[in-house]
Amino acid sequence: MSAPSQSFQPDSTDLDRLHAAVKREKQDMQAGREPVPMLVIFLGMIVAIIGGGQLGVMAGGWSFNTSNPFNFAAAPDPRPADKNPNAGSDPFQTAMKKGASGYAVCGGCHQGNGMGIPGQFPPLAGSEWVLGGTERLIRVTQHGLTGAITVKGQGYNTPGGMMPFGAAMSAGDLANVLTYIRNTWGNEATMVTKEMVEKVRSEEKRATQWTEADLAPFKDKNVPGEIPAGPGATAAAAPAAK
Repeated sequence: MSAPSQSFQPDSTDLDRLHAAVKREKQDMQAGREPVPMLVIFLGMIVAIIGGGQLGVMAGGWSFNTSNPFNFAAAPDPRPADKNPNAGSDPFQTAMKKGASGYAVCGGCHQGNGMGIPGQFPPLAGSEWVLGGTERLIRVTQHGLTGAITVKGQGYNTPGGMMPFGAAMSAGDLANVLTYIRNTWGNEATMVTKEMVEKVRSEEKRATQWTEADLAPFKDKNVPGEIPAGPGATAAAAPAAK
């Protein structure tokens, strides 16, 4: 009888040597540390070249040829530069536009339509206080108003009266608002200018609100000064541009 065959038993030492050889040929990659694909590297180089070219143009150091399709420099504006955007503009229309924005301070009480709130806040539309003397109007807005008043034949006595909101505005801003209310909702009257507001402020240092009786002497009095444009303009018309 032949000797019984023996089953193959692998030598663990040989397996260790084989595994070490494989690791030398190709290392195991850790998660997140795989090599960047060549396509990504190529696209990155293209972006870097284009970006560098644009930075060079903006820095004034160098630029691409104008035939380069990647040159996105904006074409020069052919329109002439206007160094003074307000040059030649109508001062009345400018005051009306700015005054419309400033009127937000008044609109809460007198409303956007200028009609006020019956029994609480008097109207500005058609009001003799608005269309009357500019001196009374400036003084009211500059120092405030308290007590009973009559507007368009109706009595009003708002608790606390009208606050001196104009004191917190610049002379120009207050003039614009007053010009606006004098020429909106069917009203039509002369402009109130910054110089007019400044004149009243320099002459009157009142620290308390006015009453209707206090303001009686100014009811129909206008602050002297040139009216540059709009209704009742006294300034000479500007020469037409050639």
